[in-house]
Amino acid sequence: MKKIAVMTSGGDSPGMNACLRAVVRTGIYHGLEVYGIRRGYEGMIDGDFYKMESHDVSNIIQRGGTILKTARSIRFMEPEGRKRAFENLKSNAIEGFVAIGGDGTFRGATIFEKEYGITCVGVAGTIDNDLFGTDYTLGFDTAINTAIDCIDKIRDTAISHNRLFFVEVMGRDAGFIALSCGIAGGAEAIVIPETETNIENLISILQNGWQHQKSSAIVIVAEGDERGGAFEIAKLVKEKFDYYDTRVSVLGHIQRGGNPTVRDRILGSRLGMAAVEALVDGKKNVMAGLINDELVFTPFANATKHHMDINKQMLKLVEILAL
Repeated sequence: MKKIAVMTSGGDSPGMNACLRAVVRTGIYHGLEVYGIRRGYEGMIDGDFYKMESHDVSNIIQRGGTILKTARSIRFMEPEGRKRAFENLKSNAIEGFVAIGGDGTFRGATIFEKEYGITCVGVAGTIDNDLFGTDYTLGFDTAINTAIDCIDKIRDTAISHNRLFFVEVMGRDAGFIALSCGIAGGAEAIVIPETETNIENLISILQNGWQHQKSSAIVIVAEGDERGGAFEIAKLVKEKFDYYDTRVSVLGHIQRGGNPTVRDRILGSRLGMAAVEALVDGKKNVMAGLINDELVFTPFANATKHHMDINKQMLKLVEILAL
């Protein structure tokens, strides 16, 4: 293998630049030419490639987002789009690529390899922490630290005004961000997609806090909860529970941005190096991850089919500490 490419795809996450830096410099270390693909699969279809040198990734390890840009490609879902992408890789003599992204990115790479034999190794770059095959995905640690900083500030206002805040965090299909922020932020309750939301039970928890002379309360809601997110849940609770002045705060995309934490910088660096060395060793259609701080490679089929389970002890911890 002489030429490889690297791209970021899907939603951005803090630590992607640290991973890009590691991919480029590890590739150069092993005598490879490394090409950057701008805008993920969209750039692959458009032939938006450029050769990356060591200086191209200087001074980026501390930056959020991705210098290669990212996109979600509808065209790559179609055979014609994948054909054009293959032709562009072939014309540049690229033999394999590192894809930093989530489950959609890896599903696309799996189909691509079956059709054209292009080797891919993935790195899980998503703040949701919902991919099977790694304890932590790239960007999760930064996202929860960003969210908890906001929640701490909201708590100050909640206490000052005797308010009940419903704080919505990201997590369309998974509640890992909400669970971590709920525990670290001292929330009275969390609402996540993995468990059925019982409004009566939620009201009971809040009533118990009121009876214990709590002057404020915070409920953390994952955006993908089946009851419709923070605004809808706040409306249902407010109809039956009017002790507090109720407010809703949606943190939104602020959770994706900002300088990556030390953990995400190190994680991105380790997984970026591992992905390149996996390509050199002939691995394909696998995701690099860390489990118990040990490097593991999980087939894309398993990483996307199975999902990390919520730790039930953590759910119990929320319940106990909310008393």
